[in-house]
Amino acid sequence: MTAPNLRDRYLQETINTASPAKLLIMLYDRLILDLGLGAEAFRNGDHELGSAKVMHAQEIVMELQITLDVNAWDGAPGLASLYGFILTELIGANIRRDADRVDGCRKLLEPLRDAWREAASLT
Repeated sequence: MTAPNLRDRYLQETINTASPAKLLIMLYDRLILDLGLGAEAFRNGDHELGSAKVMHAQEIVMELQITLDVNAWDGAPGLASLYGFILTELIGANIRRDADRVDGCRKLLEPLRDAWREAASLT
């Protein structure tokens, strides 16, 4: 088996065996990574890469939004609204190739990722 195949197999096994909390953190980590890379690409004039990274981030936000049970806890409707806002911002940022707008979304999401990570470590 080639190295890329082994890596893909390892990643798939990691995802398949991860707890829901770990999967959530993995999504947030990838989302924040994509936003950082997208903003950097826009700043460097690589609009194709920037757009691809921001579009992948949009897909992750949509996944987070549709899997959120707004009846599960009191803060869920607010989180759903935040996801909607971020999705709107990312669409606008992608159209305008606006790295600052992408960074603004990343700055909103990093504390959430850190809070989920902390909550997961308490269980």
